[in-house]
Amino acid sequence: MQLVLYYFIIIILGMALGSFMNSWVWRTRENLDIGRSRSICPNCRVGIIWYDNIPVLSYFILWGKCRKCDAAISRQYPAVELLVGFVFFLIAFLHNAGQAYPTISIELARDLIIVVLLAFVFLYDLNYREILNSTTLLPGVILFPLSLFFGWNSWESMLLGIAFGAGFFILLYIISKGAWIGGGDIRLGFFMGVILGWPYILIAFFAAYMSGAIISVLLIALKKKTFKSETAFGTYLVFGAFVAMFWGSQILDWYLGLII
Repeated sequence: MQLVLYYFIIIILGMALGSFMNSWVWRTRENLDIGRSRSICPNCRVGIIWYDNIPVLSYFILWGKCRKCDAAISRQYPAVELLVGFVFFLIAFLHNAGQAYPTISIELARDLIIVVLLAFVFLYDLNYREILNSTTLLPGVILFPLSLFFGWNSWESMLLGIAFGAGFFILLYIISKGAWIGGGDIRLGFFMGVILGWPYILIAFFAAYMSGAIISVLLIALKKKTFKSETAFGTYLVFGAFVAMFWGSQILDWYLGLII
């Protein structure tokens, strides 16, 4: 019963942060302070009443429309809320594996915060093709000394991860003179290097490029995109980082088992 309540609270927390995420992404783009006022409708700019701002539930109660102006509410909102709720549950489940009672640790809090930041990168890049300093470079600078203090990662591992993650994109930027990638990819590569370290950064990149190739081929086959279409590669890097964070060790062991 305690575990059920624990996971329920985790899911609700994730859905609430997913709702906040949607607002945070839009307000950042509109240069609106996220902490100064309550949520507003992007169309009529009227404040949203609290009972119209309940994650997922309010969307269906309102039939996907603003109560005031009747404008359609993007399906992104409930989708993100459900997805973040599920991801929070998954992370808590992985941290609690084999435990009879709920476990709350600083490592769990770290992973949840990192996932929130990565989710912001995913959404912002998906919608606006841009990766910001505030959710990549700054968190990476803060996480580096914290990882050393708590023993989460060694400085050698993180420096090698940064050298590969950021260095790879710096090289591409120089070769293409900025045509292939932007500075945001470099900053995200830096953040991933701090989060994952070496050699897990390699797994993240492999997962990112594989998922990007598969989805791009499918979209081209469905005629949703062409070979010249712009791709929000930060979204695939976020996916790769998530995979490497929680399954990197198993993937690495599986791969080494094939070649040794």
